[in-house]
Amino acid sequence: MARWEPGAGDRLREAALSLYLERGFEQTMVADIAGRAGVTARTFFRHFADKREVLFDGASELEKKSLAALDAVPAPTPALDAVAAVLDTVAQVAGGDRELARKRQAVIMANADLRERELIKLTSLSTALAERLRRRGVGDIEASLAAETGIVVFRVAFSRWVTAAEVRDLRDIIRETLSRLRNLAGR
Repeated sequence: MARWEPGAGDRLREAALSLYLERGFEQTMVADIAGRAGVTARTFFRHFADKREVLFDGASELEKKSLAALDAVPAPTPALDAVAAVLDTVAQVAGGDRELARKRQAVIMANADLRERELIKLTSLSTALAERLRRRGVGDIEASLAAETGIVVFRVAFSRWVTAAEVRDLRDIIRETLSRLRNLAGR
């Protein structure tokens, strides 16, 4: 097996997603993923800590870009508006490949442990955003509410995006979802 070929990480992601969809997450072993990708299991573990991380390895990059987007927003911007700017960045990161997102979401929704893992990753992002908002001078409750609202808007919009019959831009759906929430809140 070719261990040092470039692109092993991408091949491992593709192989894992295909196998998860064919066999199910629980029935797929690391050795199966590595074999389909044409690498060794050892190479798999150089790229991913475990087979779940194939689906979640972009979370740290998403958090990093989200916090950078928040830092770029002028300080006097209201907390929810600042989070809206972060959501634009999230849409750029997560909204590039709708078909891949659909497949990934199907695997996650079919497994309770993966759904839990996704919620943990989103909670981590919310906590980081709230902390950064507090550092900007936003009150404790307002920072938590704005960050959690951003996560909820993202989850609802992302679900709409991956299940929609028509092809739409994730950013547009996020903005529409946030607008509906603001209308719901009377703002």
